[in-house]
Amino acid sequence: MYDYIKGLLTKITAKHIVVEASGIGFAIQVANPYRFSGQVNQPVQIYTHQVIREDAHLLFGFASEAEKDVFLRLISVSGIGPTTALAIIAVDDNDGLVRAIESKNITYLTKFPKVGKKTAQQMILDLEGKFAIEAVDVDSSAMDSTTTSENEALDEAMEAMEALGYRATELKKVKKFFEGTQDTAENYIKQALKMLMK
Repeated sequence: MYDYIKGLLTKITAKHIVVEASGIGFAIQVANPYRFSGQVNQPVQIYTHQVIREDAHLLFGFASEAEKDVFLRLISVSGIGPTTALAIIAVDDNDGLVRAIESKNITYLTKFPKVGKKTAQQMILDLEGKFAIEAVDVDSSAMDSTTTSENEALDEAMEAMEALGYRATELKKVKKFFEGTQDTAENYIKQALKMLMK
């Protein structure tokens, strides 16, 4: 229904961002909300996909059309819902994703949260040879973020990863690794996702 929403980025939470357009605040779920930290109170254009359920109307957002295309291909696979697709996109390794699908690397695919062996096999069956995607073009202006206090940034990162479906046991190990460091929530998320995919 909505191809994109252009408006003012007014709020960032662990699960979503809020974009105000024409006096309406749209809550949009994105893969890594904190990558938009440098754009608070600035105009943004977010590509969107709407999911309508019995109990909710949800908007999922993307920094580019390429990222949206990856999401749409992923949710076309039986067993992959929007939240799981966002978690896969958040890893930001689409080359690795395509290689895993083309080489039938089930071990790699099952490292994503909520992706078991059966779902990984279904991904290969449904997407092999059809997933010729280029690296997602992330809006570089969305990547400008300001540093917050280390504990707050790390807590925000862990909360965002929990929203993507990662287990508490996984997050505990990751959080322990970053203790005593100082970085942005966005960078913590990026590094943690890379660690969990090894």
